[in-house]
Amino acid sequence: MPIAGKGMLLTSMDVDPEHEADFNRWYDREHLEERVAIDGFVEARRYVAEDGAPKYLCLYSTENIEVLDSSAYKTRLANPTEWSKTTMARFKNMIRSVARITVSRGKGRGAVLGIVRIRPPGGGHDTLREALRTALDPQSADGIVSMHVIESDPNLSGGTTEIPAAAGAGARDWFVLIDATDDTPADAATRRIADNIAFKPMVISSGIYRLQWDITKADIS
Repeated sequence: MPIAGKGMLLTSMDVDPEHEADFNRWYDREHLEERVAIDGFVEARRYVAEDGAPKYLCLYSTENIEVLDSSAYKTRLANPTEWSKTTMARFKNMIRSVARITVSRGKGRGAVLGIVRIRPPGGGHDTLREALRTALDPQSADGIVSMHVIESDPNLSGGTTEIPAAAGAGARDWFVLIDATDDTPADAATRRIADNIAFKPMVISSGIYRLQWDITKADIS
């Protein structure tokens, strides 16, 4: 599997410039390691936008989606550090998706991530999923490493008591993730999905994000 595990938490947000240094320090010195230490979490990856919004993006892989509804995770959410309380209160334009990884093709992770946010209609999910599976072919272009679909669980996604800035409007959205070696192939592959006549009416947004760093369970064991 190019993505470890079968569950994923996607978070994305903006922060005001005057708080940005502390926000980045919190992610780099506390938050990612704290989350990956939770039972069932496998790894976390942190990105910054080259072209897209919100500016910051994190992907947390879990063994399965149930980890993101577990007592271990809920306990951590209910007991944030003082630094976390301060930082999370500053989030703006937040997206929080608790999702299942339903399509995953290719091997490995790229330095650049293309992302397409899709809002599927009320029905026809099986048909849409298969159409995306067919369209997501890492062998179709140089520089594409792997391609994935994650599908939000509406009951688990959206805001929490600790993170009220996360709007619930996108709690049913899907995200196409495109791991690439550089901006150019990532942008081309993202456009092929976002501009595809079959998917375009459902596209909410798209963007290109550069990997800042990642951490796995093995790094903190």
